[in-house]
Amino acid sequence: MVYKEFRPHGILKNYIQCYFVCESDVAIFTEDKVFASGYIEMMFNLGQDGFQEIRDGHQIKQPGIQLWGQTIQPFTFSTSGCHAMFGVRFFPHTAALFFNERIEEFNDQIIDFEQIGGKETVVLHAKLIEARSLDRRIELVEEFLLFKLSFSERKIAKLKLVDSIMKELAKDDFFEKINTVASRYGVSSRYLQKIFLNYSGLSPNLFSKIGRFQKSLHMVIEKNTPLTTVAYECGYFDQSHFIKDFKFFTGSIPSRFSPESSTDLFAALQN
Repeated sequence: MVYKEFRPHGILKNYIQCYFVCESDVAIFTEDKVFASGYIEMMFNLGQDGFQEIRDGHQIKQPGIQLWGQTIQPFTFSTSGCHAMFGVRFFPHTAALFFNERIEEFNDQIIDFEQIGGKETVVLHAKLIEARSLDRRIELVEEFLLFKLSFSERKIAKLKLVDSIMKELAKDDFFEKINTVASRYGVSSRYLQKIFLNYSGLSPNLFSKIGRFQKSLHMVIEKNTPLTTVAYECGYFDQSHFIKDFKFFTGSIPSRFSPESSTDLFAALQN
């Protein structure tokens, strides 16, 4: 399996975290545990033989274009066949610029984007399959994204506020001073939380929890740090708080977590 990431060009650097490809030359079986990452992704299946999901022992052909919403609850995604995927990973708070739907409606779902993306999305998929180089595929996707972005002037105008909220969230006392933070930007705390949800699909509290979890996940996988230290360095109140959150996002307590059997093919590789 080959996985590679590529940076966007021009103005799209402000809205797209990366493009990625995931390919295999031969048919293989994978079983991947998907965890909360804070990102939304759109993926194009470019394989000639299709991409099969294994569900309840049966093979189900996956949509040609998939939109992966915010993952909150962990799930296992089993597939078979040749992999030839081209993906777009949005920043946590920028995917909403490219879609008309409420971004939180995608949470914990893999959407058949051919059903809601419109004719231009289906045409793009066909062009991506025909393209013979990665550079051409990136060019096609960027033309599509820039076209979508041209209809988002009102959303872009509010993005500066959401950017500021993202930075404020990194401070330890954000939730203690949320009313003060909101007033500093001339809005109510309720509006601050609403606009963050509209742009990221997550509440500020849940986004913050996912950020702590992701940091702890990498430390647990490395297995070089005592769990008490992991809890402290990741900002948990105590070890029991850490264990509770970790189990919520993985279904396993940290001491029994096995990364070998819980590898997220698309999200776990991004960091």
